[in-house]
Amino acid sequence: MKVLIAPDKFKGTVSATEVAQSIAEAIDKSHEVIIQPLADGGEGTLEIFGGGNKTSVVVGPLGEPVKASWRLEGKSAVIEMAQASGLHLIQDKSFTNPIDASTFGTGELIRTALERGADDILIGLGGSASIDGGLGALQAMRPLKRYSSLEINVACDVRTGFIECARVFGPQKGATDTQIRFLENRLKRLAQVFHEERNIDVTSLPMAGAAGGLAGGLATVGAKLQSGFEAVSERVHLVDQIENADLVITGEGEVNESSFDGKVVGEVLKLSKLMSTPLLVIAGSIDPNVRLPVPSYSLKEHVGLEEAFSAPAKSIAKISMKALDDWSVNHSKG
Repeated sequence: MKVLIAPDKFKGTVSATEVAQSIAEAIDKSHEVIIQPLADGGEGTLEIFGGGNKTSVVVGPLGEPVKASWRLEGKSAVIEMAQASGLHLIQDKSFTNPIDASTFGTGELIRTALERGADDILIGLGGSASIDGGLGALQAMRPLKRYSSLEINVACDVRTGFIECARVFGPQKGATDTQIRFLENRLKRLAQVFHEERNIDVTSLPMAGAAGGLAGGLATVGAKLQSGFEAVSERVHLVDQIENADLVITGEGEVNESSFDGKVVGEVLKLSKLMSTPLLVIAGSIDPNVRLPVPSYSLKEHVGLEEAFSAPAKSIAKISMKALDDWSVNHSKG
């Protein structure tokens, strides 16, 4: 039997790769196991493709130098914007002014990838510190005409619009109501400039508000905006992998209503159903209001939160063993 293990990370506890490895420990060695960690385009995207094999010192979100990992394989590059412009890079935990934060460092990574010979760049968005509409990144990428022949795919983890991203994400970054109004007005003016100078209306583009409008800014130099899951799954040929598997196991930290809005569990569920491939779901917790149409197991229910957080890998392996035992019994009956 061929088993495809394709989970997302359990945010804050274990990475997607660690989740997959823990699940694999529960599978009988006589079966063929394919490990394919996944992401929805946000933080963790770089890991899916093997992690960084390049490091560049770039300008951080508040102007400080930071070391950012990225990947270059042949002429294909993978960049995770959080490595250069992420909220986690801001050391001052009392930070409440996203007006000053910039995506300049992400632009430096894109420029460096181009100068190192990349002609195909995947950029994962998510976890940004800024709401600058991508202006900082575009300033670092100049001259912009160099990117006309480059294939840039932007993996967006939200569908938020360009202007509305200030009100949606501003509070997450500590912005006050006054700051949010300022950010909205700045984005409106920037959208006008983009339309006048590059003849692109970013306000009409779905997902343009991802990463504080960075997605929209990159669209003005020809970048293709995609759902994060779509961008990642295409690159790893996930459809083929699911079609060729006898069983798929996926999961994430918390399954809730948002899991069906472009997130890993919901999208793998769709593909597995389309391919008529059996699916199991392993999660940290499952919202009681969510009814999954496949066998689903939560660490919260079966091992308890204390054990789940203190020994997440062990807990995942333990619950995976139960899930597989149950599936084997039901499968043999069928």
